[in-house]
Amino acid sequence: MQSRLAALTAAALMSTGAVYAQQAAKKNAAPPAAAAQPAAAPNQPQAEGAPPQPGWIARCTSASRDAPLECPIEQNAVLTKTGQTIVLINIRIAPDTRTPVALLQLPLGLNIPVGAKLQVDEGKTIDLQIQTCENRGCYASTPIAPDLLASLKSGKQLKVSFQNMAKETIAIPMPLNDFAAAYDKIK
Repeated sequence: MQSRLAALTAAALMSTGAVYAQQAAKKNAAPPAAAAQPAAAPNQPQAEGAPPQPGWIARCTSASRDAPLECPIEQNAVLTKTGQTIVLINIRIAPDTRTPVALLQLPLGLNIPVGAKLQVDEGKTIDLQIQTCENRGCYASTPIAPDLLASLKSGKQLKVSFQNMAKETIAIPMPLNDFAAAYDKIK
């Protein structure tokens, strides 16, 4: 299981490099007609050959017709070959405190005592305690302080890092280019 998770996460990390390599190759090639170019999604964490991921998305749901809508924003990094979610970040506004809260879903096979870390660009690292695991993954959550929220809105990349059972650190980049616009939809 450890080697499988290490291989999967290594593939996710290598695929980010493959996306950069593919983009560099496209820049050096003759550009196709403007109408034929798909909308680019640079820096998206995805495996090679995957369609561009949409970035931060607002999703509204309600427990029932009479219940109020809850609208979190989320972004995920998925391995294309297996469909396995490596990282899913869900940010919602807590109805009681009106403060943003982040919930992270991480893969199984983690070094749980080490927890996870968040870092925007080269800023301060925020340590997260892994709270529970179930068959879909392990989970951590944290309230988002005003300084972290400001960094997320103005930053370029959120790095989510954790260790596997072999104590290898795995860092997954999550682009922030559309975070501010998505957050404005739910605040």
